[in-house]
Amino acid sequence: MPTEPAGGEPAPAVELTGITKRFPGVVANSDVNITVRPGTVHALVGENGAGKSTLMKILYGMQQPDEGVIAVDGSPVVFASPADAIRAGIGMVHQHFMLADNLTVLENVVLGSEPGSPLAMDFAGARRRIRDISDSYGLNVDPNRLVDELGVGERQRVEILKVLYRGARTLILDEPTAVLVPQEVDELFGNLRELKAEGLTILFISHKLDEVLSVADDITVIRRGTTVASVSPKEVTARKLAELMVGTALPVPELRESTVTDRPVLTVTDLTVTGVDGRKVLDGVSFTIRAGEVLGIAGVEGNGQAELVEALMGIRAPAAGSITLGERDITRLPTRRRREAGVGYIPEDRHRQGVVLEATLWENRVLGHQTRKPSSRGPLIDIRAAKADTERIVRDYDVRTPGIDVHASALSGGNQQKLIVGREMSADPVLLIASHPTRGVDVGAQAAIWDHIRRARAEHLAVLLISADLDELIGMSDSLSVILRGRLVADHDPSTVTPEQLGSAMTGAEGED
Repeated sequence: MPTEPAGGEPAPAVELTGITKRFPGVVANSDVNITVRPGTVHALVGENGAGKSTLMKILYGMQQPDEGVIAVDGSPVVFASPADAIRAGIGMVHQHFMLADNLTVLENVVLGSEPGSPLAMDFAGARRRIRDISDSYGLNVDPNRLVDELGVGERQRVEILKVLYRGARTLILDEPTAVLVPQEVDELFGNLRELKAEGLTILFISHKLDEVLSVADDITVIRRGTTVASVSPKEVTARKLAELMVGTALPVPELRESTVTDRPVLTVTDLTVTGVDGRKVLDGVSFTIRAGEVLGIAGVEGNGQAELVEALMGIRAPAAGSITLGERDITRLPTRRRREAGVGYIPEDRHRQGVVLEATLWENRVLGHQTRKPSSRGPLIDIRAAKADTERIVRDYDVRTPGIDVHASALSGGNQQKLIVGREMSADPVLLIASHPTRGVDVGAQAAIWDHIRRARAEHLAVLLISADLDELIGMSDSLSVILRGRLVADHDPSTVTPEQLGSAMTGAEGED
């Protein structure tokens, strides 16, 4: 239990004083000070690359500070590894989950903390304990399910269950809503309130200001590696938080003047895609995107957006229908030929489809563009030209990195995303397929990505924009369509539609046209 100082107030659950962490060429944290009250949700906000994740890795024992003191429940501690942090009652749920898909929930939870003895493991006891924890905190997790069968929100609850099973009293959640759809965010916040009601402490890392204001008891703001403010959500607005984070007002997604022309760039006609079970996951989808136009697609995830993107990129073969780029039928072209024809692609999952984390930035710049200048010279990769162009992308797209020879894994998520956007825009595409282009990035990176899309649109780029952010869709689209169960069921005018109307259409409450 937390100790009580002389004044009667319980000691902070966690206190970080003067934390500094340096890496070659960059100072990730500089004299950071945070005090976390027990039994509260404490939000840590800042731009991507501001040093939030590094700080939490230090608290979790994954890295050691160069300077500063960590105290838990009023007592100074030194963590040489995550095992030390776990023994002190600190658990961490990473942004990118660490689960084995081929194991059950129970097997994932007990992995490394197997119950009983090696000769007689008490799985029945572990199953009871998992159910008890799940019921106590409203996690609704079945220990017998295969992780491979679980959705993203359910996987996150398994990760929370893992740290609770190990006795955590303070939970670090690193960007927990970055991969969740809105209804899953609501469920997560309900879980956090249950945890707090039971006396647990939550450290919540985020850059989504509306979410922070709705769930946090206290907020600490980090800018470029150092703490700049500690505020109460009752005394601050999203706009003020944004100013503290990035030094500017909260950006607004908007297109301003129309740049739409009469020239069709992408024409999709009666496109049908079937799943492995023969069921139609896309059913007769038709639309046209013209030069200088952004077509937004709104829909609850899992209604065919991913399959539409895969069919357009040549990753998945359609069962019927046609895809025309300009005047060229590309329905049967392989992905590389589509890329060479001028299709740019910002994937929804940057780690699975956008970058190779173990490769350098300049090698990632070459990905998908290895047959075109400046990446190639004839049949060979032109390393010097590729590096020079990567330097340009780093400058033009504000990719914060100590250099282009570092691995992509060294960059924050927002800076990885800006590298991807820069790579795709640099190929002068005629069509950009942007799938959740600002997912998991901060307000500064978000505004930068919107600006790049606006500028390219003004130069007659055609854009297919898929996003779970309804404000982004409404603000950044010239026209809007709603996808439901694999069909385009409604068209809306972005200048008049509200998020509530879009939400109704997305769930079918509006009725199918």
